[in-house]
Formats: sequence, structure tokens, C-alpha cells
Amino acid sequence: MTKLSVNINKVATLRNARGGNMPDVLKVAQDCERFGADGITVHPRPDERHIRRADVYALRPLLRTEFNIEGYPSREFVDLVLKVKPHQVTLVPDSPTQLTSNAGWDTKTNYTFLSEVLDAFNQAGIRTSVFVSTDPEMIEYAAKAGADRVELYTEPYASAYARNREEAVAPFLEAAKVARRLGLGLNAGHDLNLENLNYFYQNIPWLDEVSIGHALICDALYLGLQRTIQEYKNCLH
Repeated sequence: MTKLSVNINKVATLRNARGGNMPDVLKVAQDCERFGADGITVHPRPDERHIRRADVYALRPLLRTEFNIEGYPSREFVDLVLKVKPHQVTLVPDSPTQLTSNAGWDTKTNYTFLSEVLDAFNQAGIRTSVFVSTDPEMIEYAAKAGADRVELYTEPYASAYARNREEAVAPFLEAAKVARRLGLGLNAGHDLNLENLNYFYQNIPWLDEVSIGHALICDALYLGLQRTIQEYKNCLH
């Protein structure tokens, strides 16, 4: 069964907009678990514009489901992850100034760098995932570098879904087959929502996990957090 990991960055963005502790990021994370989420994802950035390093440390002992920390593997990020020891770390190629992830790794060009970082996490017993496009070569080099999983960057699928969903999902299905052939676990994320998630799952039912934040929090404004999480989980059946 594909797990739903809720990215709570947008909750932290709302909190930071006014200062103080409203909404309470820690409570929201625990409520997500209580409402059925299979995991919590955070993406701490150097400028702490949403999730703060202090949030990451505070969340670790509270969470009862899977904790996934994603980010660019700077020295500071690597140190944070090794101290917190989440269940999974997801490596993204974002620069510090990016608003959000917008591409997968060039795992061939960055092979040596990724190999060293992945080795440090693997030795610490932390499952590793690398954010990639559907290019088979990028998936192959992620496997060679030592990743346990790849996370497919699904914005191109989401953008093309309304126009032609069969064409939109086709390269992702082929990429998923490559990952499975290489023995990699498979995650997916970015712009997945209540409209397009179920079709993606139907075509790639061996997905291990989807990580969803922006769309889920937006839906929760109308549906409420509990119902929204259940609606997303229903898409994964």
C-alpha cells in the first residue's frame, strides 16, 4: 500500500507570517498522524522561511509515523540529518534561493558528490531517496551512487494531466519500471493533488510513498484537515 507523507512546510509558512506559534506546527504534525497520515515530511531551508531547524529537532521525539527530511545536502543539512536520524532523507538539488523544487538531480554529473553523501546516511542507518526526473540514466546513476529509493519529480505529469493523462503518465510509468528493475524503492511528489493522484497510483501501484504538501494544505482550507487527509488516502486505493 502506498503511504501518504504530509509535507507541513506550508503550515510553518503561515506561522512565520505573523510570528508566535499559530498555527502550532508540532500539533498539526501530530494531528496529521492522528487523522491517518503515514508520515510527515519537512524541508528545512537555510533561511528558515518555513520549517526551522528547531522544528526538526522538536518533531523527532513526537512523531509516531515515518519522518522524512528533504533538502539540499549542504554540510549544515547533512549534520542536521545525522543528529536527528529520521527514517528517511530525500536529497533535492535546490539552491538556497529557490521557492520550491523544480527539477531532479543530474545524478551522473553529481555522482561522486551524491555517493559520498549517501554513504554517510546509509552508514547511519537512514533510508535515502534521491529526487529525479524520468530520465532512465538519472535513475541508474542514483542506484549506482547508493540510493535506496528515488522520488520522481511529478510536476510535468501534473501540468499535462488535464490535456492528456495517458501521455502525461507514460514516461513516469517507464521510469518506475526502470527503478523497479534496479531494485530501487519508489516515491513521488510535486503538484500531486486530489484530481490527478489516483490515476497516477492506478498506473504505478507499486509506489512506496507520495509526499504532498501545498495542494493538501490548500484543500484543507475548504475540507478541513481530517477529511482532506482521508480523501488523499482514498486516492491510494
